[in-house]
Amino acid sequence: MTFTTTGPGPDFSAFSKATELKKRIWFTLFALIVYRTGTYIPIPGIDPVALGAMFQQHQGGILGMFDMFSGGALKRMTIFALSVMPYITASIIVQLLSAILPSFEALKKEGEQGRMKLNQYSRYLTVLFAVVQSYGISIGLENTQGGSAVIVNAAFFRISTMATLTGGTIFLMWLGEQITARGIGNGTSLIIYSGIVANLPHAIAQTLEQGRVGALSTWFILCIMVLVVGVLATCVFFERAQRRILVQYPKRQVGNRASEAQTNHMPLKINTSGVIPPIFASSLLLMPLSILSFTDVSQKGGILSDIVASLQHGKPLFMIMYATLIVFFAFFYTSVQFNPVDVADNLKKYGGFVPGIRPGKNTADYFDYVLTRLTVLGAAYLATICLVPEFLMSRGAIPFYLGGTSLLIVVSVTIDTLQKIQTHLYAHQYQGLIKKMPRK
Repeated sequence: MTFTTTGPGPDFSAFSKATELKKRIWFTLFALIVYRTGTYIPIPGIDPVALGAMFQQHQGGILGMFDMFSGGALKRMTIFALSVMPYITASIIVQLLSAILPSFEALKKEGEQGRMKLNQYSRYLTVLFAVVQSYGISIGLENTQGGSAVIVNAAFFRISTMATLTGGTIFLMWLGEQITARGIGNGTSLIIYSGIVANLPHAIAQTLEQGRVGALSTWFILCIMVLVVGVLATCVFFERAQRRILVQYPKRQVGNRASEAQTNHMPLKINTSGVIPPIFASSLLLMPLSILSFTDVSQKGGILSDIVASLQHGKPLFMIMYATLIVFFAFFYTSVQFNPVDVADNLKKYGGFVPGIRPGKNTADYFDYVLTRLTVLGAAYLATICLVPEFLMSRGAIPFYLGGTSLLIVVSVTIDTLQKIQTHLYAHQYQGLIKKMPRK
């Protein structure tokens, strides 16, 4: 099996003339600035000193990981504290139901109309999850260890917190959809990406400060930096690597015109699912555990206390569940993105074939065989990238922003966004060529 990386992109000198692309980029930047501004607007009725003490107790735990995905909004307890995690959880459930329930599967096959209906279900579930999580947060803030972090009436605080956090999640869900439609790249991924990137300088400074005061040794910090560079290089390689399957089209006669035989390549990425598996896995783990962490069940004992303790960051049970969910979603989302039967049928319809493989079912089986082998490599790559740095960093109290999951998101979203920009530049160049063609 041989792999290649994608070739050179379009001429970026045409960027200055791509008016539509520049509008999309400016819109994306404006939307992300709005998001980052909201991560500094606190919800009413919070004692910042008590809140800071609570997060200091849970530093490096589940709340720290949730705070990474919220771009620091959870630690500041702002209107965007839940970020887009309820929306991601809802999307996971709807996609899983689409593969299980015949009614949802039928909606999926209805095209644009069915997709809009499924998106509507995702929005309803998002509101439900946001209400549940915000209620759990409000209860937890009232009963933090060492006293309440709430300085207003309890009933008013619960209602206002549920309304504020749920409204913030709904707004981010809408903002992400607007970025996807009117901006560049996937809006939900860019929201998470911007939060991670905005906190990376602080994470680096915090790590260096720990070295200055002697909390971390110099060699350990150097090892972490080498590990970060290695993770970035590995992510870039695997995200760009692909298996190219040779596809041939025979000579065809259409009316009085004869088309020459053609040879193309069908690219299959090693990591077809992209950054979705780690995000989905984190979302499913963080939603219930964040509520349990806020309610501070660890101080009350019992089964829930043992579960929370076993699922803290860096614990064996957490690592096993995280890796299992990553592998599962790698295979699941790959099957959603690429259907071997549909691809084989389309090839057969237009006369294409893979040399040495009979068109139709045999071609579909071949695609499925190759894709399964690639997905095994992709799932192993994702699990390794996400777990090995996290395991090492949990031993040294390194910020989550320097972990494998966050770096994978940064690399994947950056590559995806650049590819979207290249696509728009290609379209602009082709439009210019068409306009220059002489009219008959």
